[in-house]
Amino acid sequence: MVSTIRPSRGYRVFQGVNGVILTLVVLITLYPFVNIVARSFSGEKEIRAGDVTLWPKGFDLTTYEIVFSDSMFWRNYGNTVLYTVVATAVAMVLTTCYAYVLSKHHLKGRGALVGIAVFTMFFTGGLIPNYVLITSLGLKNSVWAIALPNAISVFNLLVMKAFFESLPSELEEAAQIDGLSTYGILLRIVLPLSKAVVATMVLFYSVSFWNSWFSAFLYMDRTELMPVTVYLRNLLAGATGGTGAGATTENLTQVNANIQAVTIVLTSLPILCVYPFVQRYFVSGVMLGAVKG
Repeated sequence: MVSTIRPSRGYRVFQGVNGVILTLVVLITLYPFVNIVARSFSGEKEIRAGDVTLWPKGFDLTTYEIVFSDSMFWRNYGNTVLYTVVATAVAMVLTTCYAYVLSKHHLKGRGALVGIAVFTMFFTGGLIPNYVLITSLGLKNSVWAIALPNAISVFNLLVMKAFFESLPSELEEAAQIDGLSTYGILLRIVLPLSKAVVATMVLFYSVSFWNSWFSAFLYMDRTELMPVTVYLRNLLAGATGGTGAGATTENLTQVNANIQAVTIVLTSLPILCVYPFVQRYFVSGVMLGAVKG
């Protein structure tokens, strides 16, 4: 017969207090975003009067209709998806390979490679030399102008390096005895045990590239090549003034009132939709890499 141990009174009090505190933290975290969503669907008078809190007032879809009716918005949105997928794939391949190499303590010149990576965290060539370099390489007006200059984040590199170093070296030694090559060990042994850090790095890179607008603003000359962040940035900054997206004069006040909220919702919603699917890989990756006893 299995005996159950009832938690003590102090532990139950701790659980209750902990639950209340975490609930308050969640509510405080969610409030700003819920308020932004409510403002994006509210009318101009209610927004300017400060009456919008957690629920839309004076329900109005004018700004959404103006943005969605513009064909350039959808074209730029497609560009963002393409740039994010390609740039994240390139970044993951380069970061994973570099981190795996740096995790080998017996590698000759390892200290120099680590130093080169860390050096770039504090010193850069500057905006003009980078622009000249991208232009001279013929990368302007292409996805590579966004993907290659930001392909390796040193912070992500060091995180992956530390994770690879924590894996048992006996696994790789056993794989070498079985005849696996270096790439075979990486693909068939190391990466399956590193799903947690790989999923985290994919999320970090994808969010970074999705929200990035300055690289495209700098290296893209044609409007049809811009990502949606630049489109919304121009709309927000008044470069198009709403009229470029098909707004009429009587709708400009509504657009000006909640364009910031609409911009935040449109750029954040895709990442919020993807995150729950990535979250399960965090859990499965941790379980695969855990020590069973």
